[in-house]
Amino acid sequence: MSVTLRLRTTPSLRLDLRGLLPTTLAGLNAGVIEKLPLGLGRDTVPLAEFFDVARLGDEPLLVLQGDLSRCDRIGWQMAGGRLVVAGSVGDWLGAGMTAGHVHVQGSARDLAACEMAGGELLVDGNVGDFAACAQPGSMDGMRGGTLVVRGNAGQRFADRMRRGTVFVHGDAGDFFASRLVAGSVAIAGRVGAHPGYGMRRGSLVFAGPAPALPETTVPAIVGTPVIWQLLARSLQRQGGAFGGLAQRAVQRHLGDLAVGGRGEWLLAT
Repeated sequence: MSVTLRLRTTPSLRLDLRGLLPTTLAGLNAGVIEKLPLGLGRDTVPLAEFFDVARLGDEPLLVLQGDLSRCDRIGWQMAGGRLVVAGSVGDWLGAGMTAGHVHVQGSARDLAACEMAGGELLVDGNVGDFAACAQPGSMDGMRGGTLVVRGNAGQRFADRMRRGTVFVHGDAGDFFASRLVAGSVAIAGRVGAHPGYGMRRGSLVFAGPAPALPETTVPAIVGTPVIWQLLARSLQRQGGAFGGLAQRAVQRHLGDLAVGGRGEWLLAT
């Protein structure tokens, strides 16, 4: 059954919401949900101390209401169902998720979609630094699924990303898609310094202003019109600056040559 949790009061410390997942809460009654432990700093508190609980229909849906910007690990390792947040959230949004759909009707802080392996994650606002990247101490970043950011992204977006597709409708900070291993990264706005630094493979699609190309990229000798049409038609479903990509020409560059040069830069013109 679907569950709605409304934040009653803002926590004084960071509140850890890992374990609050649609499929997990679907089989629990309101009384049990109210007693679930949440991490508050170094202690644990019952869920009812901060949230009001309501049960609705039969769908495996979890709705979180309120300003949850001090609440971390929402959708942590989520493996199914739907999660909707009517507000902004803290760090580690959707980290490690493998399936399901998460929609945040606000912004997220750092490490959103960190090591995400499947499912769909949509953020209506901005995301902070290190989104779609690797967790501290890990070698691989985002490993699958789809991430859509309708606002701006911070620094090191998609760092060490290995698989999946990400969209940024706004701007991004420095080291955009740095050390990219594979996957598709599309952006409609501007990027900061050192985009694609150390990228090994993968595709960077620039639907908006073309960035200054680093010296470690070179123009591709052979064009890929068929592949571009297939990729552009897939990306243009996102609308906005991505809509109509299939009707635009493309300039293709290869890089980063310092690490093999098998990545590609696709600049829509």
